[in-house]
Amino acid sequence: MAVRGINWFGFLLRLLVAFVLVFSTYNPSEYSYYHWVSHNISDFTPVMALVGVLLLVGWTIFLRATVRSLGPFGLLLAAAFVGVLLWMMIDWGWFGADNLKAVTYLSLVVLSGILAIGVSWSHIRRRITGQVDVDEVEGDI
Repeated sequence: MAVRGINWFGFLLRLLVAFVLVFSTYNPSEYSYYHWVSHNISDFTPVMALVGVLLLVGWTIFLRATVRSLGPFGLLLAAAFVGVLLWMMIDWGWFGADNLKAVTYLSLVVLSGILAIGVSWSHIRRRITGQVDVDEVEGDI
């Protein structure tokens, strides 16, 4: 029997997949698809193309779900929240604004969180409000 709604395990699984997607695409440690391709652009292989297509599929799924569930205003609020959060951490002295590596890592973590919330939002909203989001209806009506 399928579990309806979402639980903490479901959200954490979505968060883990978002982390893998974001950090495998780009990260400052130079172990990412971006660095792999940019350092070997003259020797581009079918494996690189396949990994790129798979990453593009993942980004499409996550971005489409996030944009559809949060909407433009929700994305604006998420961006504002992230901006204020970064500003607050810099103001408190947790790291300097000139520390590009720390800002990049934090931005990637926050982006992963926003994507995980985006793909989970319909379930979370249903738990909070009791309202169901429906984009497509299948089967007999």
